[in-house]
Amino acid sequence: MGITSAIVLFAVIWFLTLFIVLPLNLKTQGDLGKVDHGTHAGSPENPQMKKRFLVTTVVAFIIWAVVAGSILGGFFSIRDFDWFDRMATPEVNIIQ
Repeated sequence: MGITSAIVLFAVIWFLTLFIVLPLNLKTQGDLGKVDHGTHAGSPENPQMKKRFLVTTVVAFIIWAVVAGSILGGFFSIRDFDWFDRMATPEVNIIQ
């Protein structure tokens, strides 16, 4: 796995983790009964985005380390997920 592949893999895992972390322990304005004028009742009262980004980064790094380590360790490769045999090695024509 190259450096670009590792960065893309981390970005995908980071965003997936972010979408899981965002709704956890979220108190909305409607839950607290303090809806500000011009906002929706489902808006978060205190989103704590720095904390959520930090948690996302730590969890995503741990998941990425396991996945990247498994790929680099040879436990599985992209060919293990080729269920339709689309990555078959092409025949080599030897000109004589």
